[in-house]
Amino acid sequence: MITLGGTVAMTRSSEAGGATPSLTGADLVDAVPDLRRAAQITVEDFRQLPGASLTPADIVALMEHIAKTEAEGVRGVVVTQGTDTIEESAFLADLYYRKDMDIPVVFTGAMRNASLPGADGPANILAAVQTAASADARGLGVLVVFGDEIHAARHVRKMHTTSITAFASPNVGPIGHVVEGTPRIHNRGQRTPSVPWPSGPQPRVEVVTAALGSDGFLLDTLKDTVQGLVIAAFGVGHVPASWCDRLEALADTIPVVLASRIGTGSVLTSTYGFAGSESDLIARGLIGAGTLDPFKARLLLSAHLAANSPRAEIEAAFAARR
Repeated sequence: MITLGGTVAMTRSSEAGGATPSLTGADLVDAVPDLRRAAQITVEDFRQLPGASLTPADIVALMEHIAKTEAEGVRGVVVTQGTDTIEESAFLADLYYRKDMDIPVVFTGAMRNASLPGADGPANILAAVQTAASADARGLGVLVVFGDEIHAARHVRKMHTTSITAFASPNVGPIGHVVEGTPRIHNRGQRTPSVPWPSGPQPRVEVVTAALGSDGFLLDTLKDTVQGLVIAAFGVGHVPASWCDRLEALADTIPVVLASRIGTGSVLTSTYGFAGSESDLIARGLIGAGTLDPFKARLLLSAHLAANSPRAEIEAAFAARR
């Protein structure tokens, strides 16, 4: 079990005026006596940060560490972190889950800190450990376990700000459930290609969201400042007509990915034909994100840029996720 911090490791501090990371991995394990019956557990405190302060570099370092532990005979890994960024951390970890890896890597956390009545961290940690220890979870890549539901990292999203059932996979549903301590996998899904390890520093990739009446002024500030861009467009991939020339100019110099701000469903490619439609933007050089929401599209693009992937490889990576 590797801890990164987050609400699951927080208690309320009168000095700080609210909950802050304070519990170690050993504290989390000691709070759930049944864990020792589920698996032989080694605990490592890898980071002690709120989820919002984690970076892609932290997740790259995490996956490099997990690859080493697998070589040393570890049979499964649970990662605890803040729920603010679990869907992004798990997705990025899944991108770096190498073809030769087989062990379950299970992310979990808590919506209620340990100082609150009904704190959900202990139950989530137990279910995550039971999943990571299960032979049925091998080969599934990176998972997120929350509220006894097992989600694939590719699809999971945080859907509520405070509910203890905040996580869902709206496009496909959970791939399994933990029932009476036993993980039951209903759908093994299909693995997508991994991304090479970064060969340089993390690139600057930003998300710009379309909104009613926005004239695209922000796009004018991005030239020569970002290495990649994701557009969180209306609906199936539409933007105001005033954005079109700006986006075409940007797409001539950097990869520009077209995603939907809705976050569920797919960006289309050929249904509409007006200026600012999905077919118009793709003709201008934008890359369709398929079913990826803007934030996961950003991580996929960033990972490939960090690996110096050529344009054709980037396009293929998004095509594989339609």
